[in-house]
Amino acid sequence: MVCFWNAPSGTRLKRNGAEMLKLWGRTNSINVKKVLWMLDEIGQAYDRVDAGMEHGRVNDADYRAMNPNGRVPTLEDGDFVLWESNSVLRYLAMKVQSPLYPADPAARASADRWMDWQLSTLGPAERNLFWGLVRTPPEKRDMAQIEAAAKAAGECWAIVDAWVARHGGPYLDGPTMTIADIVLGCYARRWFGPEVRLPGMPEFPTLARWYAKLGERPGFQRWIAPPLT
Repeated sequence: MVCFWNAPSGTRLKRNGAEMLKLWGRTNSINVKKVLWMLDEIGQAYDRVDAGMEHGRVNDADYRAMNPNGRVPTLEDGDFVLWESNSVLRYLAMKVQSPLYPADPAARASADRWMDWQLSTLGPAERNLFWGLVRTPPEKRDMAQIEAAAKAAGECWAIVDAWVARHGGPYLDGPTMTIADIVLGCYARRWFGPEVRLPGMPEFPTLARWYAKLGERPGFQRWIAPPLT
């Protein structure tokens, strides 16, 4: 059973004499969500500190000493500090030798490929769709920009839909889930969620079945399924 706390700044909690992981970040950040889901998947205990947006902290000197980008998440594992969410997922998987990050070089490289693609292609394509409809008041929305983002995101998801269909599912690369499914699953929540649906957005039946499979995971239900804010 995963345990987590909103711990005070500077607190290092221990379990069975060993320091627990500390995760800095707010729970409505997509990059923090990735890590929270991963921690559930591997059954890792941790404590969490709210940081970012309304919680502040990210511009404080002690936080910037850990993460000079002033972003979330940041992971502390004893004296080791790591930022960049996809790197955090890789680290957590390797730390416990989780099959979510396959040992086979080709399977691992494929998972890496999709995680890099999220950073380089999917994330930038869909950013204005999420920000425009979820984090921008209706009177300030640029609908032309939002619709362009919906089109760009749809083109990205068409690639994933075709890939899953070609490889047989139910996960990205076939029968076994990897950390790449966690990363893309967080973004798929935006695409399929009612908060960002626009008329005419494609449905992608194969992609929808993949997304539904991810939706069965307790970590998805706990951290990804709740309303977007």
